Amino acid sequence: MQLFLRRQLVRIQRKKYRDIWPIDHGSSNPPKGWKGWPEGRQFALVLTHDVESSQGVGKCRELAKMEENLGFRSSFNFVAEKYYIPGDLRKCLTEKGFEIGIHGLYHDGKYYDSKEEFLKRADRINRYLHDWNVVGFRTPSMLHNLEWLHALDIQYDSSTFDTDPFEPQSDGIGTIFPFFVPSQKSEKGYVEMPYTLPQDFTLYILMKEKNIGIWKRKLDWIAEKGGMALMNVHPDYLMMSGKDEGSERYPLDYYIEFLQYVSGRYKNKFWHTLPADVARFVAGSDSTLAETMKIREEGWRLGKQ
Repeated sequence: MQLFLRRQLVRIQRKKYRDIWPIDHGSSNPPKGWKGWPEGRQFALVLTHDVESSQGVGKCRELAKMEENLGFRSSFNFVAEKYYIPGDLRKCLTEKGFEIGIHGLYHDGKYYDSKEEFLKRADRINRYLHDWNVVGFRTPSMLHNLEWLHALDIQYDSSTFDTDPFEPQSDGIGTIFPFFVPSQKSEKGYVEMPYTLPQDFTLYILMKEKNIGIWKRKLDWIAEKGGMALMNVHPDYLMMSGKDEGSERYPLDYYIEFLQYVSGRYKNKFWHTLPADVARFVAGSDSTLAETMKIREEGWRLGKQ
């Protein structure tokens, strides 16, 4: 019933927001002083996954293997205390060149109910960041407060979006570029990385789209503007190998088709990398980034890491 009601609401909202979704033309201006992507690449491609349940955990290896076979790598964001996360899964992913991020402690909507509650959670989140040796965070349900996030020991956050009026906290950040968020209390800061391609849940579960037309249209626009195409795909909603059918699933083939479209149409024109590398690039904290990425990309093409 909840899913049915959300679909009815989205149908109404989609007409209302057609001028700013899936493309908000006002979000194409680069940050002040922007010098472009490494090696003169036209745009950046960043792939991320929010794992929301134990079923999603069970699909991570197969999803990563598919990406690896196509020459891609991604970041997997886990909810630290909602379900069991095998230590060997995290180890396997990182050894193959993937990244791990924290997707909160629980998948609820209470992170920003009060600053006191957020700081309590931040302390525990920081423990996982250190224990897992990771540097990225994304709040469940894309809730965000960029000032409070300075309490986390992170290099980047990805809890915002350029435009997505269908989210619970629907205030778009208004840019298709990553940007640095300085702290008012110290020199410390982090890089904010908005997702810029519509989420799979919105497209295929709520809107029940039957092709990747919207993904392609938005990607082409981002590429034209030289921005960052950041994708968020949930393993939980994927039908892997024709299994796990249901009203809250969509074919893995859609995602495969998207990756093949990117690599085919924009071969050698985009900078494909992990979120942590984008954060270092934007923050200017890694003088050897270009050399590091060249070695990594060569390893990815050979299926090695």
